[in-house]
Amino acid sequence: MRTSDTPASAKALVGPMRLPFLVLTPACVLLGIGAAVYQSGRVDVLQAVIVLIGAVSAHISVNALNEYFDFRSGLDLRTQRTPFSGGSGTLPAQPAMMPQALATGLVALAITGAVGMYFVFVRGTALLPLGLAGMFTIAIYTVWLTRNPFLCLLTPGLGFGIFMVMGTSFALTGQYSWTAFVASLIPFFLVNNLLLLNQFPDTEADRSIGRKHFPIVIGRRASSWIYIAFLLLTYASIVGGVLANRLPALALLGLLTLPLAARAGIGAYRHAEDIPNLIPFMVQNVLLNITTPVLVAIGLFLG
Repeated sequence: MRTSDTPASAKALVGPMRLPFLVLTPACVLLGIGAAVYQSGRVDVLQAVIVLIGAVSAHISVNALNEYFDFRSGLDLRTQRTPFSGGSGTLPAQPAMMPQALATGLVALAITGAVGMYFVFVRGTALLPLGLAGMFTIAIYTVWLTRNPFLCLLTPGLGFGIFMVMGTSFALTGQYSWTAFVASLIPFFLVNNLLLLNQFPDTEADRSIGRKHFPIVIGRRASSWIYIAFLLLTYASIVGGVLANRLPALALLGLLTLPLAARAGIGAYRHAEDIPNLIPFMVQNVLLNITTPVLVAIGLFLG
């Protein structure tokens, strides 16, 4: 019996990490590395790997803490799960794993903090405000930030865009740059959109526990216009960055995802109130979040 329970226990332990979703982090880190290479010509590979470890740990932490607090609040028992929303389903299936989910989140956060302190020691204290803001955001996101529509909308993009991309670039170069900032705007708008669209299926359940995001406050159809606006701002950031000489011309490779973005935007508007038919466009939304930063990063490496 103990042997047969081991795989299930291991699955329950890693479930709150939401491993399939962690692919977003390397895409954002790669964009930060690309900005560092474009700025300085080269980076230390080992330090880039350390940055990636810290960033993945941050993502694991926010996922695990989200799973813990969502189950503790009763939200996970009210949501209708989709492939992209409603959590992993681990804790509703195995409630006894709650302490392990909390421990996973806290240990991963500690690893992120240790990586951050290493780079503060190596690169200087100018990294400290960005790192502390990132860790504080992880700690309070589910409990507090989801109760304000503007903070709930903008926090994901701050974490994966401004904090992660600019933090990566600073950790590898020792300075902030306009290139890294402009590059960070791409995941800023895209990841805000990722979480925004993923909130559509959970609107009623989220409202029941006191959350206040835009699909609750103004409705799903009106929120789809925010989604479309952020898509436009994503590509405006790329074009504007090139015109302002902050990004190389090859960063325009990111525009290759424009047809996918157009389909996702139209689908989000048309099917805002029809969740089953919205799901294929949620898939396209995920693809946008991964491929667009990677294409811009390639442009930075080659530029």
